[in-house]
Amino acid sequence: MDLQILSFNDFHGNLEAPSGSSGRVAVGHAPDTADVDKDKNTAEPVDVNVDAGGVEYLASHLAEARKGHRNTLTVAAGDIVGASPLLSAAFHDEPTVLAMNKLGLDVTSVGNHEFDEGYKEIQRLAHGGCIDDGDGANNQNSCPTGSFPGASYDILAANVIEKSSGNTILPAYSIKNVNGAKIGFIGMTLKDTPNIVTASGVAGLEFTDEVKTANALVPVLRKQGVKAIVVLIHQGGTPNSEPWTSPVDGKTYQANPTYDYTCQGGGSLKSDSAILPIAAGLDPEIDMIVSGHTHQPYVCDVKDPAHNDRLVTSASSFGRLFTETDLQFDRRTQDIVRSSVKGSNMIVTRDTKDPAQTALIQQYKELVRPIASKVIGHITQDVLKGGAGINAGGESQLGDLIADAQLADPSVITGGDKPVIAFMNPGGIRSDLTYATSPYGEAPGDVTYDEAFTVQPFNNYLVSMTLTGAQIKEILGQQWTGSNSGSGKKILQVSKGFSYTYSGTTLGPVTLNNSPLVDGQSYRIVTNNFLQGGGDGFPSFTKGTNVYYGGLDIDAFANYLTSFNPTGYTPGPLTRISGS
Repeated sequence: MDLQILSFNDFHGNLEAPSGSSGRVAVGHAPDTADVDKDKNTAEPVDVNVDAGGVEYLASHLAEARKGHRNTLTVAAGDIVGASPLLSAAFHDEPTVLAMNKLGLDVTSVGNHEFDEGYKEIQRLAHGGCIDDGDGANNQNSCPTGSFPGASYDILAANVIEKSSGNTILPAYSIKNVNGAKIGFIGMTLKDTPNIVTASGVAGLEFTDEVKTANALVPVLRKQGVKAIVVLIHQGGTPNSEPWTSPVDGKTYQANPTYDYTCQGGGSLKSDSAILPIAAGLDPEIDMIVSGHTHQPYVCDVKDPAHNDRLVTSASSFGRLFTETDLQFDRRTQDIVRSSVKGSNMIVTRDTKDPAQTALIQQYKELVRPIASKVIGHITQDVLKGGAGINAGGESQLGDLIADAQLADPSVITGGDKPVIAFMNPGGIRSDLTYATSPYGEAPGDVTYDEAFTVQPFNNYLVSMTLTGAQIKEILGQQWTGSNSGSGKKILQVSKGFSYTYSGTTLGPVTLNNSPLVDGQSYRIVTNNFLQGGGDGFPSFTKGTNVYYGGLDIDAFANYLTSFNPTGYTPGPLTRISGS
């Protein structure tokens, strides 16, 4: 019998169509005739994009894809909630769960962002019920309509163990019977989740090895007569660049891969992609792998331990793509015919809106309006996290702004001891501040709470602490070592007055207010509680002493923007970090 599996990942509560680069998909390349990057080379490539994403369009595309398919399932690979826009986050992501119910999601794994508010919260989202959160404390309000039914789909967490009980926090697997075909789904997050989630969000939990966990469940499923097995895993890969020959000068350049280049168009995943050793180690009885986490598009065959091809997919993020996989189920063997498995990534173009999703969005837009529409500050131009707003060393305009806001926040001062350096993780900067954007009819350049929250959507707390100069240098070195080595390099954003240089993996001069940092001297610093807990591969933050918790990062950001009224904030030169 024919079977269809539709899949996506890393939706992150993007109910409305995402804007900017988060709402585009690369479909080709063209010469940079406008010299966008201002390097005076108009022959090199720029992406040719189409707008994509948004749950209204995702639901419509999935419904259209299901037509003519009697046997179909819709699955996901984690980060459905968390790091969400305000429309969802203001209500603890309850609107996103309701949207997933409406679009027909059958099963998903947890991802790392499902733990942003702790594992008890993802259990609540799965089972339903309300939080007594003070009816809007911290700009969040559970159950604004009076109730919340929870997810109608299965949320799986096979490798997340509650230490006190020894049990998984949610089911490890799910068996779906599609007209007599039993399909087993094993759902997992990446084992390194504690490294990239606030420590309080994973307290009391153990995250087990992905391969060992899934392989141990294969005989469990087989005892129940299930031979067709799919792994949903929140870990992924990064595509290699795409060669492109310019019609201007005939030279071949390395371009960003288009959405269907890896591996359907001849592309490949980088050799250090975390999903590759996992895919190579999973039991040959597992027929297919739906992955995520890296927000990249790919549909690739990776050899299993029996040296047979096995499909590994990922559909970018924010609902911009979904993967359609068609396969055959053999009723005699009760297994998937591996050679029949064919997948393709499909663009969620913005053509037709699903009425049920539109109604849900409109309902919550009215509920969130009093919070979202408040103007908190003004910018005189775009303030960017990438592109023209970032230098070769990795310093960005928005990174400077956020780090400076942390440094200026009075809530982290204790005993008169004011921080002198601020650090911000680049992955926590989720969107640009765009001058022309006016979602509530505000004047160009006005920044609403909604826009500010979209930049920093985690509701992290700011934390001040004392570190030695040597420890600070140790932290800077961790930007390109350990889990941040290779393609995983993470350049911390830093506050004004602090600067450093680097070359490759070698740290150069480090200065504070033009004076060299002294190894044995103590410095008061501020960061968010995510980094303070050692997140993103920066364990040396945990060495801080005299730790003091302040207010929320979004409040510091909003207050700092307000301090520039009425003239507004203008980004300065990118001179704090230099390197390559």
